[in-house]
Amino acid sequence: MAVSKGADMRTVIFDLDGTLADTSGDLIAAGNAAMAAMGYAPQLERGRDDPTALRGGRAMLTLSFERLGHDAPEPEIDRGYPILLEAYGQAIDVHTVMYPGAVAAVEALRADGIRVGVCTNKPEGLAETLLTRLGVRGLFGSLIGADTLPTRKPDPAPFVASVERAGGDVARSLLVGDTVTDRETARAAGVPSVLVTFGPLGGGVVDLAPEALLHRYEDMPDLARQLLD
Repeated sequence: MAVSKGADMRTVIFDLDGTLADTSGDLIAAGNAAMAAMGYAPQLERGRDDPTALRGGRAMLTLSFERLGHDAPEPEIDRGYPILLEAYGQAIDVHTVMYPGAVAAVEALRADGIRVGVCTNKPEGLAETLLTRLGVRGLFGSLIGADTLPTRKPDPAPFVASVERAGGDVARSLLVGDTVTDRETARAAGVPSVLVTFGPLGGGVVDLAPEALLHRYEDMPDLARQLLD
């Protein structure tokens, strides 16, 4: 059935960390704070470890313990994770910034009648807080986090929920992300993926064979029209 312009259900769903915003600085600070609180020397460095930071708290703790030569770090990772989350929640927007052009791109999509939402593997409460503090929460019709549903990306259910809660149609949607997790989520949902080349993997995302690459946010509205119309 054709969808009229008045009932436009085209939808673009964005990942958050490494896609909409560079959150690596605050994540690394939280990871190091957790290690210090547990009595270990901080191991993470801004710049070098940004890709690990954008994979989440457990990835940062795992890397930290690997560098310390810890043979069985799982119990310590379990102990450190809530400490990390607390530290991150207390200083979530010290260094974090939206990527250049991201806000204008989202506003342009909305002006074109395209619905927008966020699907992230960051805990929902933290994602809600961060987007609110960055002043952009009101731009998104949905927000699904790692703990909103029983499953998380790359399971397609969070993506599907983010589209539906934004009022869209999965058959006319796409996912913008930065990692293999986003690529696999889009594939599982049967929708196009757009991967940014300014995230943690840089130009390496080309190896993931997405339907499109996004080099700058100014190109996002045209990409959405090409993939969804």
